[in-house]
Amino acid sequence: MQRKRSISNGASEERLEKLIEERLKPDSDKEKIDQRIWDLFGETWCIMFTDLSGFSRRVAKFGIIHFLQTIHESERILIPVIENHDGILLKVEGDSMLVIFRNVIKGLSCAIAMQETLAELNKNKIQEEKVLLCIGLGYGEVLRIGDTDVFGAEVNAASKLGEDIAKAQEILITDAVKNSMIEHDLILKLTSIDEVPPGAKAAWMLHY
Repeated sequence: MQRKRSISNGASEERLEKLIEERLKPDSDKEKIDQRIWDLFGETWCIMFTDLSGFSRRVAKFGIIHFLQTIHESERILIPVIENHDGILLKVEGDSMLVIFRNVIKGLSCAIAMQETLAELNKNKIQEEKVLLCIGLGYGEVLRIGDTDVFGAEVNAASKLGEDIAKAQEILITDAVKNSMIEHDLILKLTSIDEVPPGAKAAWMLHY
């Protein structure tokens, strides 16, 4: 009879922690350890960060319970859209979501579908009950630690775009996403933006 054994994300986290501890030693070969870390955890993903527009302003005006309702409704509506585009929802923190996709095409398609779905939902809502989404997308090699988190320059850039720079209903992307679009012959209208997040060489607004 076969014995089944469940491996948690803690195994990955423990392995990474041990390597970081080795790296901290004065006589450590940091280059070798870094390569081991990338060999273990390095993967290429399209990274999406989402945020709901106007958190502080809405909480101050309508109260936290109203905003919790908005968060609940956004997850109910958007998680099926993410799943339909083969996205992996890694983390939800407050009104923000971290999602990864195996390729840029699915990440972009999902972002557009999310915004279009909410636009349809908002048609019949009064202004204070509308679900207004901001999205940032990055693409590149990251360190993926199980199904809990990802780290890398494109992760940081996508986070900045989605959570700080993008306004309601906007989709902002890094130059790495744009370059991948070109490689896949995907033609979408883009406009460059002035505020470029750390980790990216340029940033663009997607017109959908």
